[in-house]
This record gives sequence, structure tokens and C-alpha cells, in this order.
Amino acid sequence: MSHDLHESLRDNVRILGDSLGRTIADDLGQSFVDKIETIRAHAKRGRQGDSLQQRELIEYLRQLPERDLLPVTRAFNQFLNLANIAEQHYRARFRRVEDYKPGSQPVLGELLSRAQQAGNSPRKLVETLASMRVELVLTAHPTEVIRRTLIQKYDAIDECLTAIESSEDYPERGTRAQGRLEELISQAWHTDEIRHERPTPVDEAKWGFAVIENSLWQAVPDFHRDLDNLLLDTAGERLPLDAAPIRYASWMGGDRDGNPNVTARVTREVLLLGRWMAADLYLRDLEQLKTELSMWKANSALKAEVGEVAEPYRELLKRLLNKMEATRDWAKAELDGRNYDGGPIIETRDQLYAPLLACYRSLCDVGLDTIANGALLDTLRRVAVFGVTLTKLDLRQEASRHAQVMEELTSALGLGHYQDWNEAQRQEFLLAELESRRPLIPRRWECSAESREVLDTFKVIAQEHAEALGTYIISMAAEPSDVLTVALLMKEVGGQVTLPIAPLFETLNDLDHAGDVVDQLLALPGYRALAKDRQEVMIGYSDSAKDAGQLAAAWAQYRAQESLVNVCEKHGVDLTLFHGRGGTVGRGGGPAHAAILSQPPGSVNGSLRVTEQGEMIRFKFGQPDIALRSMEIYACAVMEATLLPPPAPEPHWREEMDQLAKVAHAAYVGVVREDPDFVPYFRAVTPEGALGRLPLGSRPTKRRQDGGVETLRAIPWIFAWTQIRLMLPAWLGSGEAFSRRIEQPGGREVLQEMRSQWPFFGTYLDMLEMLLAKADVAIAAYYEHRLVDEPSLKALGKKLRERFERLENVVLDILQQEKLLENTPLIRQAIDVRNPYIDPLHGLQAELLQRNRDADGAISADLSRALMVTMAGIAAGLRNTG
Repeated sequence: MSHDLHESLRDNVRILGDSLGRTIADDLGQSFVDKIETIRAHAKRGRQGDSLQQRELIEYLRQLPERDLLPVTRAFNQFLNLANIAEQHYRARFRRVEDYKPGSQPVLGELLSRAQQAGNSPRKLVETLASMRVELVLTAHPTEVIRRTLIQKYDAIDECLTAIESSEDYPERGTRAQGRLEELISQAWHTDEIRHERPTPVDEAKWGFAVIENSLWQAVPDFHRDLDNLLLDTAGERLPLDAAPIRYASWMGGDRDGNPNVTARVTREVLLLGRWMAADLYLRDLEQLKTELSMWKANSALKAEVGEVAEPYRELLKRLLNKMEATRDWAKAELDGRNYDGGPIIETRDQLYAPLLACYRSLCDVGLDTIANGALLDTLRRVAVFGVTLTKLDLRQEASRHAQVMEELTSALGLGHYQDWNEAQRQEFLLAELESRRPLIPRRWECSAESREVLDTFKVIAQEHAEALGTYIISMAAEPSDVLTVALLMKEVGGQVTLPIAPLFETLNDLDHAGDVVDQLLALPGYRALAKDRQEVMIGYSDSAKDAGQLAAAWAQYRAQESLVNVCEKHGVDLTLFHGRGGTVGRGGGPAHAAILSQPPGSVNGSLRVTEQGEMIRFKFGQPDIALRSMEIYACAVMEATLLPPPAPEPHWREEMDQLAKVAHAAYVGVVREDPDFVPYFRAVTPEGALGRLPLGSRPTKRRQDGGVETLRAIPWIFAWTQIRLMLPAWLGSGEAFSRRIEQPGGREVLQEMRSQWPFFGTYLDMLEMLLAKADVAIAAYYEHRLVDEPSLKALGKKLRERFERLENVVLDILQQEKLLENTPLIRQAIDVRNPYIDPLHGLQAELLQRNRDADGAISADLSRALMVTMAGIAAGLRNTG
């Protein structure tokens, strides 16, 4: 990476930081800014190894008057958010979305050349891209800590940086942009960064739609235009008009797993909001096209459609506009609970696509290809990707909720107790009812409120066009009957709409049996008739890692995918794997390109679904340039995995992984499940108890309010450890596994061989290296010093930190490096730049947690808000927190 690129990033960090300093000085006085600078200086020198400065930082923070605690936390939080803006801007400008390894930035043009050199014909390249189905599923997991109103200001700040950089020849533009920048930073400083209420599921869906409106609406046609140009150069033809290699789905308003706030009514409202927003966006496109397509030359088909008029394109577009306005009015009336009494509306993708295609073909037929391939082509591409609903809405529910419906139903009908039946009995009953023509559910059946809610969700499915909905996902699926139950409920209540049904395998045991379950399922003729030749399976990363530890979970996920690929090949079924990844390494996170290419060969065969959640949606898709690059990375990785798949692992590598996973799993369980001090230590040393008050997402932080770690959702589990910089879920157990192997003959050599030759293992080690660099055991030790009194808990904390340090040493040994991130300088620089601003927030958070506990949670509103701001600031500084 050149010196100039570093300078660009540093310059923008300085511009934003200076402006923030002036804003704070105007509000609180220069003396307060001097306090901030003193704190930062202590933190910076402490980071350089000055232990006296570290102690002075803590002492300085502890002596701050109470009135200063909130503004100090806000100042550091704001700077970290501004640093993120500068880095995002840099990445967009220099097309650096993933800084994984030098030279690893995937470029689609280079991949097409490599694929041709490997023997793939130009036609094969076009066919692969045209048939590719990559669905990015936007989810509302509660790790986006920044309010939407601030995100909008931050986007405007990014635009100011662009204006300043491009104003060299027009200094007056630079002056205007600088003035606007100062105004926006002042607006951000004077805006409360913490929500006062949790967002509702509808709020979360609106946030997702805003990403489409503000970024993806522009990025999608740009992405396809770039693809077209590449294919014209490489293969001499365009991407087919209806091709959509990258599509979008959503869980926002559909994911009811453990979230009682997502109801059938909410799902219906979110679907209507999507229709309204889509109509509103298409109206803008159609108005532009009506203005631009003033041509009179048209083919006979278009003339037959509109009659002999002077401006045939405008005539057709005017009719389409009227229908689209009616569609928007209909959606608004439905949302408001009013009767709609207007004209005909657009209900399906084809009703919008067909008239636009008629215009396109007519222009091409009369020699106006240049016009056809302009704004009209962009709109056709949008329709191919977004349809008339913006996203496909997935639905997710726990297997136990469906089983509860069947238990109540069989009991009410005098058929026995479904819960008492074994798997064979359940399958026999469900398959018979799937074949039966008579209804199973009585029309006026009185069931529990919980079961009524499940049935109402299937009624929503029945009322929708299938193209508005994605997949029905069953969490905690363990048996074929879990899938058959959903198929039966869909038949009984869902009418003519049949959605793909994806079992989600997430615990270690369920992952180990995933292949067997799907094999049994596909062998059932009654199910196969429903599924036809496609099967989707979701792999859970979050709960499996929480259940088994990261290393054992990663290997279980890999083996489950291999098994599923083999099973589906045996049955002649096309498999789509749905990866339930989070933003952190502990939840399967990491650079998308590396992650996809580290999957088993054959598991990415032109199709892939993957969750994009929380703050990662903003980091990857929040701005058009970044979104464009993110889509290119996904397309590039899936195409490479399809045409140039990685080799299968060597048999002795498998044996190595089996042993490593066994040792890591035992070590992880020995602490998390079997050490009686672990849960008390976790509760004492992390802000887990306070996290529930941080109004992040609509979903509760726990599945149940009683119990231990097993009841905690995977996201707050990760979030809490990240706040104290121990990052425990992503590494615990790995140190024992690697250390033991290195002590054995040939251990180091075989691990290095696996690292260099096996993408799965190499990617795992690289992600572990990044995580170790972000962790900081000294900070974790300070939390313990401030918050933990019990000697046995302190002893556990000391052991955990010693385990971490042994792991760091052994990873450096395997990588043959002196220090972490030697080969990824941008990530190293980003961490180093942020640490002096994150460190004070850690010190303040530990202090505020102790005061909160001393006061039994009754600290002042300002101190409570300051505690929340420390969490938001640390999350912003570390970026991938959930």
C-alpha cells in the first residue's frame, strides 16, 4: 500500500477531528477540549508501553467530576465514529472493502481471464453469471448502535470529504464544503447518540429499506452496468436482461425466533411497507423515463399496444405511472386500515417488467440501442433484482413452536399426544396428512394464543404473492418431522403459496447429524414431491460457536456442508446453503471473499445465501460505492468457487482437524459449562447485565430470563466479551489444541502446511490473528481489578488471560511472525489509530459499571446515559462487534 493512501486516510481523520474539537470548544469551552487532549495523550503514551501513563490515565478518569463523565464519553465516541467515516471514505475511494492479505483484493475482470485460461468458454462465463443466485439477507440483529438520524448526517459528512478532495481547482467549492462539514459535525455533537426506546421490528425494516433507497437503488444498476461492460469485452455479449446474480432478502419483520415482538400483524405491515417504498422508488424512475423517452420510432408490437400516437413510449409509460401511483395509494390505504377504491394496481414483478421490456425491445428493433441501454436498462435491472417488494421477506420460527401447534391439534382431535410420539410415528402422521385432501384443522378451532400466532403467520403467507416471500426457516431443527410439520401447516393454512423450507442446524450435535436428517427427508416421496429438485439448508454459526467453541464449531460447519453436498448429489437435488453469519469472528464473520473460498468444494455451486447483519450492513452496503464493491466481491467469490473450486482437504488434514476440534471442544466446555465460577465471573466482569438496557434491537437479549449462559442469545454473549476486549468466545480452546499439537513431532510443520495449502484452515488462522490483535488482556485485567472481588473469580480471570497469551504466542509461531498483522497494515493501522480513543472509554465504562452496582442500578440519568455511550463508542471503535 502506497504512502499516499495512508496520507489520504490520515488527512481526513485530522480534518474531522479538528472540526470536532472546534465544535466541542464552542459548546463546552477550550478548557474542556484540553481535558480531552490530556486524556488522549495519556492513552497514547500508555499504548507506547509507558505503564506510568496508563496508571495516570486511570487516575485522571476516576477524578473527573461527575458532570464531565457524559461529555467526555460522548467526545471519544464521536471521534471514533468520525474515524470510521474517514476509513469508509478511503475504502470507497480506493476500492478497498476487505483488507485481508496484500494482493488478495478480488477483481472480476482478472477472475474472468483466469477462468478462461482454465478452459471455460466465454459462453460458460456468461451462463455462470446469468444463472448465479446469491442472496444477501439483511437482518436486524441488535448490533447497529448508531441511530438512523446520525447515520444520515455521517453520510452527508462523507459527501463533504469528497467535495473537499475534488476542489483543488475550485477553492470556493472547498470552502463551502468545509463550512457544511463544520455544520454537520456540530449537528451530530448536539444530537443524542443513544435511542431512548428500543426500535420496533417495523422500525428495523424501515432502516433496511432506507439502505436500499439511499445506496442499493443506485449501486445495483451500476454493478450490472460494470458487469455488462466486462462481459462485452470478455465474451462479446451482455448479461441477459432478467439476470440478477446478486439479490436481496430480509429478516426484518419476519424473524420471530425468540422475538415476541414479531407478530403476523407486524409481518403483514412490513410487507406493505416494502410495496409502498418500491412503488415510490419506481415512480421516480418512471417519471424520468417518461421525460427522456420522447422518441417517435417504434416497432409494430409497441404500436399495437398503444395505438398510433406521436410518442408511443411516453404513452405506455404514462399508463404504467398511473398504475404505479395506484399501487402506492393502495399500499398506503392498507397500512392506514382504510378501504382502497382506486384503479388497478401492479401486483407482480412481471406486470412492471413486461411493459418496460416492450419499450426496450422496440428501441433496439428501430436501431436506438444506445437509448435502450441507458436509463431504461437501469430500471429493468432494478426490477430484476428488487421486484415490486424491494426484498423477499424470510420467515423464521423455532421448531418447538410448530410442535406445540401439532400437540394441541392432535389432542383436540382425539388423535393422541404428538409430543409423545417417536420420530417414525410423527413422520407417518405428517406424510399421511400431506397426502390427504380433507382439511385437518377445524374451522373454529380454539387453540392457545401462541399456536394462534403461528397459524396467523401462515395466513399471511396465504394472502401474499409467493414472490414477496423468501424462505421459511426452522431454527433448532433436528429431525425430518420439523420440516414436514411446516410443510403441513403451509398446506393447511398457507393456501396455494408454498415457500422453500430450510432447516437451520445450529448446535454441534445438530450439525453433526445434518446430513443424515436431510438424507432421510429427501428419501420421503411425500416430501420430495413438495421440494421437487431444490433444497435449502441453513448453517448456524452463532449458536454453534457458543455451544462448542469457535474451532470445534467451524470444523463441524465444514463437515456438515460436505455431508449435505454429498446427500443432495445422491438424490439429484440442487442444494443452496444459507450461512447464518454475524459480523464477528465468533459468529462466523470475516471477509466475504475469503470466507466463501474457504468452504468445501461443491458447496458453493452458483448459489449462496448469507446473512448480513447489524452494523455490517452499513459498513458493506451503506454507500453506493462501497455497496458496488461488496457486490463485486460476492459475485467474484461465488464465481471462483463455482468455476475454480478449492481442492478437497487431504485425508491427514481431516485427521488433524478432528483432533484439534476434539481438544478445543473439551477445553472450551471445561471452562464455559463445567467451571462453577465461569458464569459468576462473566456476569461480574462484563457489562452483560447493563446490556439489556441498551436499546439496540427489537429482540430480547435472552431467550429466557432465568438460567445461565445457555439462555443468553449469541449476540449479547459476544458483545459483552468484546466490550472488555477479551473476545473469549472466538478463541477459547484453540490455544490448547494448537499448543498440544506443536509439542508433538511434526506438529508445527503440518499446521503450517494446512495454513498455506488449505483455504479453510488458512482463513481460520487469519481471522484468529485479526481477533487477537483487537483483543487486549491488560484492559480485561483492569475490568477485573475494578469489578471483581471474589478470589476464586480473580483466579479464573488470571487463567483465562494466561490462556490467551499462550494462544497468541503459538499463533505467531505457526505464522512465523514477530507480531500480529504484519502482513495486513491497514487493519493494524486502523486498530492503532483507534486505541487511544477506545482506551479511555474502557476506563470510564469500568468506573461507571462499579458506580452502577454500588447504587443497585440507581445511578443518575446522565451517568446511565454515559454508560450506554461507552458501549456504543467501544462498539464503534472495534467495528465488528456482533
